[in-house]
Amino acid sequence: MRAYQDMVFSTAVRLCGNEAQAEDISQQVFLKAYERFDELRYRETSGGWLKTVAINLSLNHLTRYRKRWQFFSEQPEMDFVAPGDEQLDHEDQQRAALVERALAALPEHQRVPLVLFHFEELSYQQIADQLKVSLAKVKADIFRGRSALAGPLSALGEDAGLEIAS
Repeated sequence: MRAYQDMVFSTAVRLCGNEAQAEDISQQVFLKAYERFDELRYRETSGGWLKTVAINLSLNHLTRYRKRWQFFSEQPEMDFVAPGDEQLDHEDQQRAALVERALAALPEHQRVPLVLFHFEELSYQQIADQLKVSLAKVKADIFRGRSALAGPLSALGEDAGLEIAS
């Protein structure tokens, strides 16, 4: 549990945008892991299993409380620096924290697809399948999320770990 608790929590908080909910989800993840302890104990892929369970439980939680989704259009690509990466230096960690706060401020229908695409590296189609929405909806929400992030982070430019491709 100690080896994976930060990864599980950061996955849940990015998707939910709420630390208290992420703590509850993390606890559920580790309860499920405890139930399968004999199976997972010596498994090399237990970290991946935990991450998948964290994503699924977070999405299940969001589905229960999902607000009405809105349709928008597509935008240029952005790259994000992921917070919590131990290989980042202090300055990169600060920039990553700024991006994390900006993500948390996004509405759920924009934040979730962005996190799944940029941090969890799912394809548009995989995101559409996970969220049970159309591919066009996923692309539109990612576009709007990127647009919403571009404003607050534009003054920081590349210093925020945000890069808009042309």
